[in-house]
Amino acid sequence: MRRLYIKQRMFTFGGEKFDVTDGDERPVYHVEGSFMHIPKSFTITDMNGFEVARVEKKTFSWLPHFSVIVGGTEVAGIDKEFSFLKPKYRIDAQGLRIEGDWADLNFTVTRDGETVAEIAQRWLSWGDTYEVAVYDDALETLIVSLVIAIDKVKADEESGSAAAAVNNSY
Repeated sequence: MRRLYIKQRMFTFGGEKFDVTDGDERPVYHVEGSFMHIPKSFTITDMNGFEVARVEKKTFSWLPHFSVIVGGTEVAGIDKEFSFLKPKYRIDAQGLRIEGDWADLNFTVTRDGETVAEIAQRWLSWGDTYEVAVYDDALETLIVSLVIAIDKVKADEESGSAAAAVNNSY
């Protein structure tokens, strides 16, 4: 089992940039968001600069769709489903099942009933910080990519809600 920490920096110019670190705060992956590019994407590289995955938002869709791309192939997708009250999402990720609380970003990832990862948002920190426990090393890159995609889906949801609140206040 390996614990990773994803901590996004709150203020960066030229796009979002942050590292995924291990328990000793050593960088394991580097994540860089596209700045002013369509479609919005996040490139995940190892510490040698080799791209291991990319998270990409579909440009034209009625509801948000994020793809996780590894080796040029979409290996997972996250789709927001239509709902009136509580946000609902469908995640298709190579037989993985993700269950948990979208509001607090605490999830358990299972495959065939066996827990392969646990994700928890850590509070009282500067910026969004996630603690990710990965129990299956072969799924590490996919799990990290899914956490980044889930965070972006939630951020889009929050920015959409904030924009609607501002528009409704006039």
